[in-house]
Amino acid sequence: MTRLRDKNSSAIVAVKNLAAARDFYEQTLGLEVADASMEAQGAVGYRTGGTLLTVYQSEFAGTNKANAVTWAAGEDFDAIIADLRNKGVAFEHYDLPGLAFENGVHADGEIKLAWFKDPDGNILHIMNF
Repeated sequence: MTRLRDKNSSAIVAVKNLAAARDFYEQTLGLEVADASMEAQGAVGYRTGGTLLTVYQSEFAGTNKANAVTWAAGEDFDAIIADLRNKGVAFEHYDLPGLAFENGVHADGEIKLAWFKDPDGNILHIMNF
């Protein structure tokens, strides 16, 4: 019997304009293309750690109002946030009970969380654990 629990999974994000998305994901986020074999069909894969993030063109892009991708940045969290801020990324502010908000970062003690959007409004999330 095939079990999904034994299989890898990856994130997939819909975008309206693949060229604009590529600029954001490659230039702003610094991701490198891992698989361009489906680019003619409107999809590009990026390696992020040990997983693959697929960005594909869709008429339904930007309709998701929840997290699309999450990265566990660990001790690199502050440096990544600073780099993104320097590249003009605007961070989201959510009213989350128990979390303080300062300079784009939600925090509770040692826990740090940040959210931002790609050009299509997909919500991307970075955490320090």
